Amino acid sequence: MMQLPNFARSRTFLLPASLAMTLALGIIAWNALQPRTEAPAMAQPLPRIELPLLSVPSSTPSGPPWRYGGPDARFTAIEYADLECPFCRTYFTVLKRWIDGHPEVNWQWHHLPLAMHEPAASAEARLVECIGESGGANAFWQAVEWVYAHTRGDGQGLPKGLRYPNLKPEAQQCLDSDRPDAAIRAQAAEAEKNGIAATPALQLRDRETGKTLLLHGPVEGDALLSALDLLAASATAEPTLKEMPADPVGDMPR
Repeated sequence: MMQLPNFARSRTFLLPASLAMTLALGIIAWNALQPRTEAPAMAQPLPRIELPLLSVPSSTPSGPPWRYGGPDARFTAIEYADLECPFCRTYFTVLKRWIDGHPEVNWQWHHLPLAMHEPAASAEARLVECIGESGGANAFWQAVEWVYAHTRGDGQGLPKGLRYPNLKPEAQQCLDSDRPDAAIRAQAAEAEKNGIAATPALQLRDRETGKTLLLHGPVEGDALLSALDLLAASATAEPTLKEMPADPVGDMPR
């Protein structure tokens, strides 16, 4: 039996490979019966939040898809997110805190502007892409934080007249062009290809094996660790894991 990596010192067990595969088959069957729905829109404007600035390692590659965390991490959590989605907004700080505590996982952002949040969602996606293009990875993630801290959410967008502070001329030139649109469209098309129609969604990827696991909804830390165990256990087993349901964070609706 292969020895699985120890992902968190506070954990007291790892799933044996045989149990993991039994669980995997049950998960796949269970998930096939579940309807996929988008999170319901919230009726009230979102309260403003203050977010701590992210600091991205200098060795992290720049450019879309943007990454946060160690570039050599074995696992990648690819998040499909909408900048107008209230659940993505709440989950942003939760996922950042979890990534900071688990160096074996890095975070990759993929845009998925939902039709019910347009045109604000795509406009904000263009903004953060152009800020990243002109300032690099740190600038991109700080722009995402800024948008989440100021947007009214649910398609209402940023307050009228509010502009990103100290916007560089290079970023404005990008906004005046169609350059950011290609990356946004490509990431949204990839989400559609993978059957992702709601946000947030996470695709966990094992860089060593190429295997992936798809989780719907905001996923709490213990469920993420169990998913990593399951993904690692599948490294020498069949069938390939593709999808599993996930518990929501706290009381947040799916």
